Amino acid sequence: MAEERAKRVELAEIGEFGLIKRITAAVKIKNESTLKGVGDDCAVLSYPNNKVVVTTDLLMEGVHFNLVYVPLKHLGYKAVSVNISDICAMNAIPRQITVSIAISSKFTVDAIDELYAGIHLACERYGVDLVGGDTTSSLTGLTISITAIGEAEENELVYRDGAKPTDLLCVTGDLGGAYLGLQLLERENELFRLNPTVQPQLSGYDYILARQLKPEARVDMREIFSTLDIKPTSMIDISDGLSSEILHLCEESGVGCRLFEERLSFDPQVRKMAEEILINPLVAALNGGEDYELLFTLPIADHEKVRNHPDITVIGHMTKKEDGCNLVTIGGLQEIPLTAQGWNPLKSA
Repeated sequence: MAEERAKRVELAEIGEFGLIKRITAAVKIKNESTLKGVGDDCAVLSYPNNKVVVTTDLLMEGVHFNLVYVPLKHLGYKAVSVNISDICAMNAIPRQITVSIAISSKFTVDAIDELYAGIHLACERYGVDLVGGDTTSSLTGLTISITAIGEAEENELVYRDGAKPTDLLCVTGDLGGAYLGLQLLERENELFRLNPTVQPQLSGYDYILARQLKPEARVDMREIFSTLDIKPTSMIDISDGLSSEILHLCEESGVGCRLFEERLSFDPQVRKMAEEILINPLVAALNGGEDYELLFTLPIADHEKVRNHPDITVIGHMTKKEDGCNLVTIGGLQEIPLTAQGWNPLKSA
């Protein structure tokens, strides 16, 4: 125990500038648009012909993540991924990020090294440059704020307000895994809290755990859209649950929709975990969030181009606004109005 305490390097020992030097030592510039990265008062970026897109996310300990079961390396990777996902939702190319953190005295230098190992890994995965940020102290734990910057030609950008009645409603990948991965982690954490001798039972659930702890932004879809010669009329990433995101598209575009339950597919681990905790996997898909897949609309004329594509599923179609936003149950027996029951950080108890 004394040896472990001797190895602990406190942040106070190296100070803010020592920490900045340490966490930026691995930074390598990859993009021509990055003229100047870390090391000066400001980063300098150059986008002579394209439009620039910018997004920011804030992650707070105790609200967005629980460090009892979230490894810091995974957290760093996820913090980058969720911002890159927003860039993908604009059909743009991610280029740079800035990272700001507020940290309390409970974190050691090694802990921050782990966090930034995940951040640097994500930068490599997505081909983005870390060009700046800030560090400060915190009295409440860890807070991470990441800003992501991307580029695209003006005619390539996709917004939320372009959907038209009769457009196809499409989604990439599968849904519900991140929410059920979180339920599994929360369940095992509660059992451990009640009895610390109990080992967590996580085997057989690698996929849904990865969906929660290490989500991947769909940077591949821009190339897939180009290969298929299609361009979405509207698009959003699924961070707050499918129902919330559909309602966002409908509101911004001034349309309604019909979502068909039978068109949603689920990974076997999603079905298995949903059965264990006695919920319908549809509930996880509609309300769970954090899947970071892309939800988008296409002209109906593009149906044949996407009908059999392994990464794209047509799950419904847009309608006139006055028809409302509805879920059509299996067999078409009922139409149920969609409600936004996904993540809402400001919703009162």
